Amino acid sequence: MSALAPYASDPALSAGRLYPEEETTARGPRDAFQRDRDRVIHSISFRRLRHKTQVFLAPDGDHFRVRLTHSLEVAQIGRTIARALGLNEDLTEALCLAHDIGHPPFGHAGEDALQAALAGQGGFDHNGNTLRALTLIDSPYPRFPGLNLTWETLEGLAKHNGPVASPQWALTAADDAFPLELETFASLEAQVAALADDIAYDNHDIDDGLRAGLLSLDQILAVPMIAARWDQCRARFPDIAPARLAGELVRGQIGAMVNDLIATSRAAIADARVTSSDDVRDVGRALIAFSDRMREDERTLKRFMYANLYHHPSQLAAAAKAQQIVGGLFDAYRADPSLMTGDWPAHLPADEPWRSRHIADYIAGMTDRYAIARYREAVGPIDLPEGF
Repeated sequence: MSALAPYASDPALSAGRLYPEEETTARGPRDAFQRDRDRVIHSISFRRLRHKTQVFLAPDGDHFRVRLTHSLEVAQIGRTIARALGLNEDLTEALCLAHDIGHPPFGHAGEDALQAALAGQGGFDHNGNTLRALTLIDSPYPRFPGLNLTWETLEGLAKHNGPVASPQWALTAADDAFPLELETFASLEAQVAALADDIAYDNHDIDDGLRAGLLSLDQILAVPMIAARWDQCRARFPDIAPARLAGELVRGQIGAMVNDLIATSRAAIADARVTSSDDVRDVGRALIAFSDRMREDERTLKRFMYANLYHHPSQLAAAAKAQQIVGGLFDAYRADPSLMTGDWPAHLPADEPWRSRHIADYIAGMTDRYAIARYREAVGPIDLPEGF
């Protein structure tokens, strides 16, 4: 890793962990942020992402993205940006890899179902659930609950999208246990992770949409920024069949967005005259950002993707089935908690809201295929659309 800029997060200056640990080289000469990244990678929660929905519910094709591959792609983009700006690549990577761990099965459809199920018990939010999973639920170590990640990693996960004015209950609980200064912006590494996520899914969802046949090349060329990049591809490869240039189009898109972000952010950092990570938190605005033109282009692309892919009739039909599965599981476990596996029934709280939240914790940790199997076991048969 290249030398850190003065405004980067320095592991030697970390605010530490909730449960103090003796940092030794017994398991390799790693600093605090490297350990955080490695703990995320080795966690059960991270492994489960391989069978959790990204866009296509329980895809039956080997080439569609899932939460795991998406997170790896976000980490690759995040590290590239962090290196160019002199930021801490290990912290950036840890945040990129962990940012989706709180997603339940079936992506946003599953989240909507849990939000409805917990409507009277504080609701459900995947970002707060990420903190809950990493600080309480996934507990592989003998001396403390959770992964005992550093303050900087937890802070970045809590507010990578900016200050949190009205935290949901799970995030409030994490903040009460280890105050995360929710009213301020997070580190530059966390800001990079947030926009690396946008860059990844904006463009990789195009790739998956084309592969699935839900988007056509003619459709996406209606988006001006896509059309401009397509013209560049055709100029570079005039003798190549258009069908073979989709990947080049996506790569060009990612490159253009990354380069814009680096140039704009570098100028914003210089203008803010920050000389430490504390200065970054005190400046009162995000310093990692797209240019005004790219920001508007990115918003236009998102609107297109919602209208033509995320709200495609086949996607909505699959989402309805996903919500039926998650909602049905919640109702079944509330009626008969003994249907839950392992030690989950034994640890069920007696009182609300924690009783319902415990059941939601159990469901949120499921993969798509495990949720389908448990639904058929606890509720009954269900006909699923093609692709499940």
